[in-house]
Amino acid sequence: MTNAEPAVAWPGAGAALQVPAIRAREPLAPYTTFRIGGAADWFCDAPTAGDLRSAVAAATGAGVPVTVLGGGSNVLIGDGGVRGLVVRPRERRIELVRPGIVRASAGVTLNGLVRWTIGRGLAGLEGWAGTPGTVGGAVYGNAHFRDRLLSEVVAAVGMAAPDGAERVAPAGAMAFGYDASRLQQTGEVALWVEFAVAEADPAALRARAREALAYRKRTQPLSVPSAGCVFRNPEPRNSILPADVPASAGALIDRAGLKGTAIGSARVSERHANFIVAGPGATARDVRALVDLCRVRVKATFGVVLRREVVYLGEFS
Repeated sequence: MTNAEPAVAWPGAGAALQVPAIRAREPLAPYTTFRIGGAADWFCDAPTAGDLRSAVAAATGAGVPVTVLGGGSNVLIGDGGVRGLVVRPRERRIELVRPGIVRASAGVTLNGLVRWTIGRGLAGLEGWAGTPGTVGGAVYGNAHFRDRLLSEVVAAVGMAAPDGAERVAPAGAMAFGYDASRLQQTGEVALWVEFAVAEADPAALRARAREALAYRKRTQPLSVPSAGCVFRNPEPRNSILPADVPASAGALIDRAGLKGTAIGSARVSERHANFIVAGPGATARDVRALVDLCRVRVKATFGVVLRREVVYLGEFS
């Protein structure tokens, strides 16, 4: 379905939410790193944690589904758009709440948090330099980079329940796993995250951050729109891989002969086969067809079932 009218008429919502005006039929492509996809029935930015809690509570009370959109990375929005309310956390607060613990609002970018900690000689997050997206989105999907999970440095998470009540959970209660957290199951929304840090030499931290950035530039197609890695790497204990093929989704897609393959204006990146990049005029349908092709070809060639890392949101025609 494309160009659909809002599925739920929600008159007076802007006043009920007490946040800047809610916009109807807001195009979502500009808010994603893929730069493709349809519109939201309703959309608002939440400049504070209180506004975010109010938005979630008001929508839930009205029976309107809620989708939280962070930095727009790691998602593919359907050409038919997203039903209900799409809300973006926009609070950008970072503070050292006590020795060894930094709290960042969900709307803070990971890059912004990395710069803040490095500038104050606080180690723990410098390896995440160059990671797209926001703190809230990264915790939702437990972001990973070079065999490290973000949950390794998370101390606690503040969340809004569907009714708007605030909850706080230690990292051990967040059901973290590879690309997983409890936020994916409970309908809770991250408000802020506390990270464990330690004092260190800022020059050494900057050097580690530069190395992480250089690695990304060498290995990833950063100059064209994408959503990051499309598939999770297969776990060797759960997959029978050929002896000369590493446990890498990109390597499997490459060995299956798909690097550079295009459908419409989407194609498998020549630099990193686990990235699908979007050219001018690309649609979510193009990307999804290419995702399906990669899964089918890798299964037929190697007997390995690739699991998606990119999250599908909304309706696909």
